[in-house]
Amino acid sequence: MTMQNDQIAHDHTTRPSGRRLISVVVPAYNEEESVEEFHKRLTAVFDGRDCDLEIVFVNDGSKDRTMEILRSLLESDNRIRILDLSRNFGKEIALTAGLDHTRGDAVVVIDVDLQDPPELIPELMREWEAGYDVVYAKRTQRDGETAFKKASAHMFYRIIQRMSRVPIPQDTGDFRLLSRRAVEAMRLLREKDRFMKGLFSWIGFPQKAVPYQRQPRHAGTTKWNYWKLWNFALDGITGFTSAPLRLSTYIGVFTALLGFGYSLFIILKAMLWGDPVKGFPSIIMIVTLLGGVQLIFLGILGEYLGRMFEESKRRPLYLLKDIVEKGNPESEMKRIPQ
Repeated sequence: MTMQNDQIAHDHTTRPSGRRLISVVVPAYNEEESVEEFHKRLTAVFDGRDCDLEIVFVNDGSKDRTMEILRSLLESDNRIRILDLSRNFGKEIALTAGLDHTRGDAVVVIDVDLQDPPELIPELMREWEAGYDVVYAKRTQRDGETAFKKASAHMFYRIIQRMSRVPIPQDTGDFRLLSRRAVEAMRLLREKDRFMKGLFSWIGFPQKAVPYQRQPRHAGTTKWNYWKLWNFALDGITGFTSAPLRLSTYIGVFTALLGFGYSLFIILKAMLWGDPVKGFPSIIMIVTLLGGVQLIFLGILGEYLGRMFEESKRRPLYLLKDIVEKGNPESEMKRIPQ
């Protein structure tokens, strides 16, 4: 491993009990209304199971009482570790921070809003025990969401599936289980503009879907408005395919040929029948159309160039303000994630 990868790696030690350790990564941003109920349902799932549990909450710069509630839960449950990020970095980065700091034989990624039921985790574990490295939960129904959001999500997954060279499962969120070697592979991927659903597929390894019905939020409101979802879709498309650039080339060639053909028609028409000064509206329409097409393609180029610019800065993906856990966290706090 390189020095950069050494900084983010954790030693995977065998526990004296010989029991498997399951880590659960939970990003949280302003989720004070859901955290306690989520913790109650998650721990109930693991009660009596022949494995140990590690819950890694990632506080992504919450402005409400989320961090305060997490600290109170830690007082009664020493299985909790809290990563407190220095500010809000976004869910994709928060997931990355959580994966960087897990120690389990398998890692479950799940949202705290309880749309994804913790009760499904044992089924994910069974498929992992059967030999799959990535077991993802596939939505058969999305309760509590608007018709527009359902339709746009349906369309997005199918568009990116057709455009991307990496097969990205349709109707699948971040809720999944990863084996230890899948987690170590994810730690090698340090790009800034992250589309985690694509990265989970990119690493390969045996993968399997487990169908489930997604529930409405337990409490609160979603942090994903349509503007954020649009930018998220752009990250996914530009991060996993260059098809927009290729499409702009094809459309540009087609438009140029169309314009060349129309020019020949105008010349022949003027030579054969003459052509008094006419067509001002059609000229304006053509100029406006071509100008709009050019601006769209410049925007597509700008999206790719902007992402290259951000990657070239080589800034850390995130910074930790604190790691809160029972015991001595000093060795953790000395490490700056890359």
